[in-house]
Amino acid sequence: MAQATIRIGIVGAGSIVRQRHIPGLRKIPGVEIVAVCNSTPESTARAAHELGIPRQFTNWRELVEWDGIDAVLIGTQPYMHREITCAALAAGKHVFCQARMAMDYADAKRMFECAQRSDRTTMLCPPPHWMYGDRVMQRLLREGFVGRPLNVVVRSYAPTYADPNTPLHWRQIGRISGLNTLDVGMCIEVIHRWLGYARRVTAQALTFYPERPTADGGRAPVDRPDTVSAIATMENGALATFLWSGVARHAGKNFIEIYGSDGTLRYEIASPTDPGTIFGAKAGDTELREIPIPPEEARPWTVEEDFIRAIREGRSGSPSFWDGLKYMEMTEAIFRSVELGKAIDLPFEQLQP
Repeated sequence: MAQATIRIGIVGAGSIVRQRHIPGLRKIPGVEIVAVCNSTPESTARAAHELGIPRQFTNWRELVEWDGIDAVLIGTQPYMHREITCAALAAGKHVFCQARMAMDYADAKRMFECAQRSDRTTMLCPPPHWMYGDRVMQRLLREGFVGRPLNVVVRSYAPTYADPNTPLHWRQIGRISGLNTLDVGMCIEVIHRWLGYARRVTAQALTFYPERPTADGGRAPVDRPDTVSAIATMENGALATFLWSGVARHAGKNFIEIYGSDGTLRYEIASPTDPGTIFGAKAGDTELREIPIPPEEARPWTVEEDFIRAIREGRSGSPSFWDGLKYMEMTEAIFRSVELGKAIDLPFEQLQP
């Protein structure tokens, strides 16, 4: 595949696919977007016309099995991710899947197993949250800036659902989004990358507005909580506190704080796509100071290039399906804790990447 044109078929040309993935893919030499399938024939025809995609499919199975593509980009909602992914891999296609990975841990495990049996490239879409300074944070932690991590605080507050009259979003519907809610999986993915996994978690959640208006003028139940708080004991010995809310007005910047035996790091962002600012201080310092993110260490949005490079190099992309399986495991542990009212031990199974 090193020199050959890579032909992409899209299942689900939603907003993120249109805003990020299609423009990103079209900047890459030797990549063509050749087919699309949306939820209805009408929306498929609109997408093909508006995006200049030559081939339309009314059935996603026909698209993934078509010999005219090499890779499938899945931009659907989570309830379809497992089925499309496993069908595409069985058809010998590379797979890029939008986040969140799956409905729950069992769904994610099935995707992971399908990927393990295949020699095709698989990759998940990473969260933009705290992406720009990701390499700097990893380097500082690797070099021992904080020493032994002791406390971790992750806060992701937003006013998305603060108005009780805000219409029901598909992300609040369990049969569509699965266990995914707010920025839970995204924040977990970042913490896993920087600090490793949790070994025990306890959580609480509340839904302040149990019903919301629907597009047809009615009202429907909200399946996902408006706010979630979790405490996790990490494998590295640190205690991590996670705070999520979709009903927080005027919340200000969100952040990840890491307090260690030798120092402190704080990375704050004003929005998921804000490059943000890293602050740090060693034990003997009097206050936090800004730590620059050098251009050569910055991690800009190169997601589409990363996927194509992984295909051409014959390897898995990053985030991998293993990464997704682990954040879905933690996500499910949080919601098991909420439902059962007790701490949940991790991992669920002794699997290997």
